[in-house]
Amino acid sequence: MALDVNTLVTVNAVNLFLMAIVLSIIMGRRLSPAAACARAALVIHAVGWVSFIVTSQLGKHWQDRVPAALADAYSAVGLWLMPTVSIACTSASLWLMFRALKEWLGPRRGEWLMVAAAVLGPLGYALAYNNYPIRVGWANLLLALQMLILCLATLRPASELGGAWRWVIFTCTLVLAGFTVARGVMGAFYTELYPSFSTPHPINVLAMLATNVSLVLVNLAALVAWREEAEAKLRSHAYTDALTGLHNRHDWELRAPAMFDQARRHGTPMSLLALDLDLFKHINDTQGHEAGDRVLALVGEAIRKCTRSSDLAARMGGEEFAILLPQTDRVAAELFEQRLRDALQAALLAHPSLKVSYSAGLAVLQRGDATLTALMGRADLGLYQAKHLGRGRLQVSD
Repeated sequence: MALDVNTLVTVNAVNLFLMAIVLSIIMGRRLSPAAACARAALVIHAVGWVSFIVTSQLGKHWQDRVPAALADAYSAVGLWLMPTVSIACTSASLWLMFRALKEWLGPRRGEWLMVAAAVLGPLGYALAYNNYPIRVGWANLLLALQMLILCLATLRPASELGGAWRWVIFTCTLVLAGFTVARGVMGAFYTELYPSFSTPHPINVLAMLATNVSLVLVNLAALVAWREEAEAKLRSHAYTDALTGLHNRHDWELRAPAMFDQARRHGTPMSLLALDLDLFKHINDTQGHEAGDRVLALVGEAIRKCTRSSDLAARMGGEEFAILLPQTDRVAAELFEQRLRDALQAALLAHPSLKVSYSAGLAVLQRGDATLTALMGRADLGLYQAKHLGRGRLQVSD
């Protein structure tokens, strides 16, 4: 039995509409920006297909059952407005999926081109509606361009996310882009082969089959990406101090010993800074705990700006911090500490009501250090001496 394009279009619209309803219920209201964009892409895409069915299927039967004046008004407006809305919804859904990938995978190239295509595609389709070859060729060309940009956006993730779901989106979108180009070429240059969207041409039938399968798989891939994002956030909450953005003590105890053992095994330099904010309790007592939290957040921000990806900085508890600096000797560690102190004071310029300094102890790895505990003990001793000598200073403990 031959496949009917109109039936495939209807099935696709029903699938998208039901998925939009079900996923909206399952995902709930409190979503990340990426998940919200992915869900909005599905909903808008479903609206686009429904509007197309209203025009191509129901509209023809509806015209026969209404007064002639209404039928003429529908012919004058609805026959070009609803397809234009459908094209606009498809373009908008591709852009929203691009935004979701940007949130999940980090900065993506081609966003300005994606936005331009999303605007120019429906606009050109509406303006050239009376010229079938131009409107079909133009709309399909820009939709295919958006799909190719979306394919490229799945590559080279710049975040910890990047599972197999990326390749599902890449493959499905690339297949759809190929069929979209084919339909655009047929409509623009071989109109007799593709005189309407419902033409039972083999390429058109295969395109609708691919659309039905691909859109379901893409939305399933988006669900997997959402789950991976949620899992990454749970891991981050388990090992990150929420107030400062630094590692917490638990993560320090997991990572620091391995870093120490590696430096000791290879004979490379390593330094450890122990920091303690001066008179922090006075800030909480006089300005409130909210001010104290702002101070801790500023300290965390300054530390993150000054440390390298290979360094390990943690909030050990309260107002105490520790920074492990691999491949760093005493001179380099002292320079780092000065940069950190300058960065903190620069950050405090925007908060004149907050006055804070810190005392620090520095310990450098020595041959006799058999464990990280020995190194931390000397750093703590230096910190104690810095406090005893007047606070707001660095003390090296050898």
